[in-house]
Amino acid sequence: MNKKLIPWLGAIAATSLVLSACGAKPTAAPAAETKTEAKTGAKLRVKLVLNGTLGDKSFFDSAKRGMDMMTKELGYETKVIEMGYDRNKWEPGLEEAAATDDYDVLVAGTFDMSGYVQAVAPKYPNKKFWTFDAGPDFAKCEGGCKNVYSIYFKQNEGSYLLGIAMGELVKAKTLPNQGDRTKVGIIGGADFPVINDFIVGFKQGFKEAGMNPDSDVIVQYVGGDNPFSNPAKGKEIAKAMYAQGAVIVWGVAGSSGNGAFEAAAEDGMYALGVDSDQYLTIPDAKQKATIVTSMLKNVDAGLFRAAKLDADGKLTYGAPDNVGAADDAVGIADNENYQKFVSKDIQAKVAAAFEKVKSGAMKVETAFK
Repeated sequence: MNKKLIPWLGAIAATSLVLSACGAKPTAAPAAETKTEAKTGAKLRVKLVLNGTLGDKSFFDSAKRGMDMMTKELGYETKVIEMGYDRNKWEPGLEEAAATDDYDVLVAGTFDMSGYVQAVAPKYPNKKFWTFDAGPDFAKCEGGCKNVYSIYFKQNEGSYLLGIAMGELVKAKTLPNQGDRTKVGIIGGADFPVINDFIVGFKQGFKEAGMNPDSDVIVQYVGGDNPFSNPAKGKEIAKAMYAQGAVIVWGVAGSSGNGAFEAAAEDGMYALGVDSDQYLTIPDAKQKATIVTSMLKNVDAGLFRAAKLDADGKLTYGAPDNVGAADDAVGIADNENYQKFVSKDIQAKVAAAFEKVKSGAMKVETAFK
């Protein structure tokens, strides 16, 4: 049976969420936080608006799973709107989705959508807006965005754990076909804070494992017009990283990062997943076999948590909600490949590091200043 190391909220039971990873530093409003009033017996209509499409095997698919959970477990009516990757369509698409009356809650995510939500939400004060991995500037939003709930993940903490695991693993040189390779490549979608937060956390953990992140971590960004939906570019970058001596490549770039799995399969090397357990979602058997583990930041569990809290009248609006190791909100996937490639000794070190971060004994660096 597959399980998760440091599971997200005990696999949702203890209700407490890259695109791969697009967000901004949360800014709280100076005004007092507000909470919703529970609607006894009401079945909310929740509409998810994606600035992309389903099928990324990562962030957006995870959000869709959260919607499905609401339908199955809570009886909510849910709907998904895919706006595609043409940035010119995102703002009018959100405006159009908000203007209709077929929803009680409108959900959007990633850094690219936060400004649009900030502009649109105040126009519909009787509607609720949820954002994940990004949110409005509550201090500057008209009326304080009192109808907006935003959840942010401390991806630097999950990445720190991954850095420890991979640092110890490459140092041990136990991976098949590894040889003397000790480098790890990181493909970022774009050069902005939330992506760099992954990288900063990973490097800290990698260094703590006794490795040199300056010489043994290779970083390159996809960039361009579609940094998170260009798997061909991701594959190209991964190939170059393997040629430079990397044994593992981690794509922090939505579906662009999936190109690393194809490259790893072709080159006999290894890769890492992001946001959800991609070992469970990548269909190609050869590519799947290369995925050592994934850094978890589960949008599905976060959205389901929000729905349950909202139903109980306990969801806080008008201020950002930050979750990390202390909330069991981030971690790394424990599956067949993790058990196969990562020794029990290394697993124990990762678990111990998680407890230190969770208790506050270890502070993880962040790209947000």
